[in-house]
Amino acid sequence: MIIYSEKKKPSMMILELCLTLLVNATALILATNIFKGFYISNFWYGILAAAVIMILNKTVKPFIKLLALPITIYTLGLFYPFVNVFILKIASFLIGDNFVVEGWIAPFFVSIFISLLTIMLDALITKQIVGDRQ
Repeated sequence: MIIYSEKKKPSMMILELCLTLLVNATALILATNIFKGFYISNFWYGILAAAVIMILNKTVKPFIKLLALPITIYTLGLFYPFVNVFILKIASFLIGDNFVVEGWIAPFFVSIFISLLTIMLDALITKQIVGDRQ
């Protein structure tokens, strides 16, 4: 249990944000190459999509999770990846033709893939770099 944590330097916060953005964009691009029905036109739109998804996760996702809580409890948590699919759909709507999410089943597996890959890459890259410089 962490009772006290040190305040991060602003430069470390910016570095961590940039690394997280690159890790998320990389996960999105890899998902584009593996899954059908999920398309990003190039890496720059991958970075834009990662930024939009990060903003949506901080602002809209808590409300969606609250609204979906009864269904998530009823399905014993199996509905939770559909919350991520809904976030992907909103990002697709905001970005347009350069970021396309089609259907509901394929993005379900895409959201699971992106979540797992982001956790792994974040632990391997972001935490190692930022942790060494603090």
